[in-house]
Amino acid sequence: MASILRMMMKKKELIPLVGFVGMAGVGAVTMCIYSLVFKSDVSINKRGNPTPWENVDPRQPQKLITINQKWEPVEELDMLKKLTKQ
Repeated sequence: MASILRMMMKKKELIPLVGFVGMAGVGAVTMCIYSLVFKSDVSINKRGNPTPWENVDPRQPQKLITINQKWEPVEELDMLKKLTKQ
């Protein structure tokens, strides 16, 4: 670690590059943790809920950014869900 800092002090042009790469790494790890904690379609425990995609609320947007989303129920899917629950 000390050798990396010495090299960065000798070559000042590496400081922004290391900063941007570090910020990208932190952003990627943060997005992974966010998806694991808050997204309903991401599951770690497959034994507790083997089909997590069936519990997703279609009225709630699942994307990070949703613009003008309009949800309409599909009649065939509703009929199929009613038939499989009985």
